[in-house]
Amino acid sequence: MSANDEPQFLDTNILIYAFDASTGRKHEIAKALYEKLLIGNLGRTSLQILQEFFVSVAYKSPKKLEISDAREVIKNLSAWPVHRPFAEDILAAIDLSVRYQISFWDSLVIRSAQQTGCKILWSEDFAHGQEYDGVAVQNPFVA
Repeated sequence: MSANDEPQFLDTNILIYAFDASTGRKHEIAKALYEKLLIGNLGRTSLQILQEFFVSVAYKSPKKLEISDAREVIKNLSAWPVHRPFAEDILAAIDLSVRYQISFWDSLVIRSAQQTGCKILWSEDFAHGQEYDGVAVQNPFVA
């Protein structure tokens, strides 16, 4: 199985860019990545990502989506495997946070990627190429 046909986890920021046309080049890249994962059913997400995405695009973004449109995106994303953290995931995220000196919320994203079988985490919020316990961060905007 190549990296192109393995499950891949999208961080919130990549999803936001995929739906915000005002972000230019980042929008084009993120949208293409999102669509590729959607068509191939390779995308993975978590409750945390769904929540962050909804709040960002419906309430915080300068180019807000209509609530009904944001809801439809969440519905589509929910067709992917969605990690629903349990207490042991919280504990594992705490351990990751301490080990790698990253925020708890970032470590929970990594834990969710692990739990959904992803070796690739698409994000611009982590160091490109950094690996966290078997999950490699890829920034789609790095040329």
